[in-house]
Amino acid sequence: MTSQNRLVSADIYRGFVMLLMMAEVLHFGKVAEALPESSFWAFLAHHQDHVEWVGCSLHDLIQPSFSFLVGVVLPYSIASRLTQERGFNQAFLHALKRSLILIVLGIFLRSQYKAQTYFTFEDTLSQIGLGYPFLFLLAFRSQKIQIASLVILLVGYWLAFALYPLPDAYFNYENAGITKDWEHNLTGFTAHWNKNTNLAWAFDQWFLNIFPREKPFQFNGGGYTTLSFIPTLGTMILGLLAGNILKSTSVAQEKLKHFVLLGITGLGLGIILDLLGICPNVKRIWTPTWVLFSGGWCFLLLAFFYWIIDIKQHTRWAYGLKVIGMNSIAAYCIADALGVYISKSLTIHLGENYANLFGTPYHSLVHGGAMLLIYWLILNWLYTNKMFIKI
Repeated sequence: MTSQNRLVSADIYRGFVMLLMMAEVLHFGKVAEALPESSFWAFLAHHQDHVEWVGCSLHDLIQPSFSFLVGVVLPYSIASRLTQERGFNQAFLHALKRSLILIVLGIFLRSQYKAQTYFTFEDTLSQIGLGYPFLFLLAFRSQKIQIASLVILLVGYWLAFALYPLPDAYFNYENAGITKDWEHNLTGFTAHWNKNTNLAWAFDQWFLNIFPREKPFQFNGGGYTTLSFIPTLGTMILGLLAGNILKSTSVAQEKLKHFVLLGITGLGLGIILDLLGICPNVKRIWTPTWVLFSGGWCFLLLAFFYWIIDIKQHTRWAYGLKVIGMNSIAAYCIADALGVYISKSLTIHLGENYANLFGTPYHSLVHGGAMLLIYWLILNWLYTNKMFIKI
């Protein structure tokens, strides 16, 4: 997007979710362990971690928000590219290139400290990269086709899981990295979406073993899967629909009403599908219910940032988030690739006990805060020097 057409609220929203990701270094969980009687730190710790299986925490909304925003800005990006006298073919080739870079970057970052290339496709960048070409093509179709594609995608993915057979009496749970009596296992019909016994897990047992590995792939410890890129595409389509609304000629207040209505609808549908046992709300395998539920939150968050930034024009407070949001790929790489180096450097130069400034329970908080400040200072330097990493 050009600076004239840039959607500032999208940058601020993206900066917010990237800050949540980078703030993992604060390790609220360690503070909560050191202060077990504090409900305050227990609350923060819960929302700085992923739920074990069914449900949602604030931390679980990072990846869907990042994916959703890819769809939000796509109509602006396409308009910008087409006005630069680039035809559809050139624009699509760029989309394919962008997709490949995202996938390779995801693999590269996940391969750090490994003995060899670690081929994995469940991380945020790779998931977006796998679905991006399809999203790009849909952006040139009518809104009816976009909505129809979303419905077909979600229903088809739900049906594929529902038809996949449940584990039989001879199933080896140990080889799947779980136990038969794991407390988060679902029962009845919803057992089709249990951890490492589902369709997407079975696919990865074949697909990931095509690539060279230190040892054969059996399961992902968190239950994450490659095929989640399909429903993740659904999340990006929701973002594309939001982007269409933003680029429409409707007045700002009407756009805001649409976002709130779609947000409430998404949350309502997600809760109903989960409660009725039709499809559980599981982020780790990106169930269709999760697409709707998290998409509802994404619409509401976009509504908030659009209202306060683009409608009310209250932007001064958000400078820190803008610095992060306008360089989100750089922020992702800094946190993922430089975190260990920065952490060790702080200890080397400031001493082992420098972070005990406020007492031992807050050691991880002080150390993480110093790391987070360094992350932001790097991003601020890039911002002030107009250096932006774009794919």
